Amino acid sequence: MKETVLFLTRHGQTEWNLQKRMQGHQNSALTTLGEQQAEWLRERLEGENLGAIYSSTSPRALHTAQILRGNRSLPIQQQASLMEINMGIWEGMNTDQIEQEYPLQYTHFFTRPDLFIPLAPGETYSQLEQRVTPTIERIINDNEGHEVLIVTHRMTLKVIMAHFLNKSLQELGELPDILSTALCKVTLTDNNTTINLYGDTSHYQ
Repeated sequence: MKETVLFLTRHGQTEWNLQKRMQGHQNSALTTLGEQQAEWLRERLEGENLGAIYSSTSPRALHTAQILRGNRSLPIQQQASLMEINMGIWEGMNTDQIEQEYPLQYTHFFTRPDLFIPLAPGETYSQLEQRVTPTIERIINDNEGHEVLIVTHRMTLKVIMAHFLNKSLQELGELPDILSTALCKVTLTDNNTTINLYGDTSHYQ
């Protein structure tokens, strides 16, 4: 296998991020700062020879991907399987309210993902892992020897990085948070997976 490089990021800040509301499969627009964060990352990635760009189908991720693409003539390949975890009835709710009404589930959501039981319709972390991991494997196989950009979401990206770090869902809660447009970089060869960056925000200005 030739060296394959994945650049993975979370979308820029959104209106609901500012309002501390859970998004999941729902959506809110990027803020002015969210667009600016994407511009900063676009500048950082300018010298990279990207061979493909993939994005979650959520408008906030797509908008981020469009900014990151810059002047490249690459299509943005939309993947529903890269969407955020489905948070069920929490979507649109304020995190303070959720923490008050569902204290145990809220704690599990962030610190013990393996124990998290969603409120219908929602997804478990195991279900998220089962939908996103095959997509990542397919992207790697389809783009061997190339540099690839993947735009996704906070918890989805943590699950992807846990996969590369060989961490269990129980250990997922111990991984550092991933901020808006924070950059992860993974280099893959035949017998090696190297995590070059995890949640790096050195492009913030």
